[in-house]
Amino acid sequence: MKRVAALFPLALAACETPPPTAEDFIPEYKGVETKLLEGDLVQFNVAMTKAQSTKDVADYARCAASQYTLIRGYGFARHVRTNVSQEGSIWRADAVYTISPSLPRGLRTIDAEVTAQDCAERGIPTV
Repeated sequence: MKRVAALFPLALAACETPPPTAEDFIPEYKGVETKLLEGDLVQFNVAMTKAQSTKDVADYARCAASQYTLIRGYGFARHVRTNVSQEGSIWRADAVYTISPSLPRGLRTIDAEVTAQDCAERGIPTV
């Protein structure tokens, strides 16, 4: 009888969820779609898994916007809006930015070159 009692905790341990590993927290970037809406207004749709918060997904969209701005020959962007959603393990962001050759008015502006460099250092892919 003592043998069965001794094995019971082991049986329960086998059913427990294993503790998270470092890989569980490394984001997987699933791609960026860009769409020129009108003139200097651009929409970025991004998808990723293993985001820790909505900020991670918004940062991915911002990185895409910074590189796109540079590709178009501009130096600055201004954030208009970002909508973030989660379906199962997939996080999505729908972000809109204006791009311009000079620093635009507003509080939510980004220097595309500085931001793209920051994204590269953080390992966040761009367009």
